[in-house]
Amino acid sequence: MSPDYLLSILKPMLQGAQATILLFFIAIIASIPLGFLLTLAVRSSFKPLSWLANVYIYLMRGTPLLLQLLFFVFGLPLIPVIGDYLVIDRFAAAALAFILNYAAYFAEIFRGGLLSIDKGQYEAAQVLGLNKWQTTTRIVIPQMIRIALPALANESVTLVKDTALLYAVAVPELLHFAQTAVNRDFTIVPFVLAGIIYLLITAMLTVVFKWLERRFHYV
Repeated sequence: MSPDYLLSILKPMLQGAQATILLFFIAIIASIPLGFLLTLAVRSSFKPLSWLANVYIYLMRGTPLLLQLLFFVFGLPLIPVIGDYLVIDRFAAAALAFILNYAAYFAEIFRGGLLSIDKGQYEAAQVLGLNKWQTTTRIVIPQMIRIALPALANESVTLVKDTALLYAVAVPELLHFAQTAVNRDFTIVPFVLAGIIYLLITAMLTVVFKWLERRFHYV
């Protein structure tokens, strides 16, 4: 396998990796805060809000991401009456599906982190005279993040791999260009290169989360 051939297939695959990385950052940046808001909604004393949040999480976790992806990309324009107003770019529709799906998973991770905090922490904050906002921002959230970080890291790695689902809705990304090269050249080398690129992305992500775990270790 000549270096020239490797370079010729690597260039379009790296272009595809840009879509992969862009989708990852859009999904992770939007779904984490949305997941935290869902956690607060689930724990809300306002029962209708808590019930709606639980139903939403159940629906998003109980159906395949691929099905949700197909619905947002191809199904939204078919909704009666309002479908004509829901025609959006495929990448944007896919990003929306990823955000809504992963927010449900992150919500459960945050809920687990909150449940892991000992009640004594709340009592200690009360003794120290901290109000609810101070207790939440200075004691609860930092500890919740520390507890949730390993699960967040695992889910983020899964998100990187799930971006390959863009292939199913014909959005050009890393796997799309690898498959194109395989079909054209009858060789598995593009798949190997794609695997290496995914591994490099997840390795960088792992390093970042390890740093964050050390950063929050003192909490």
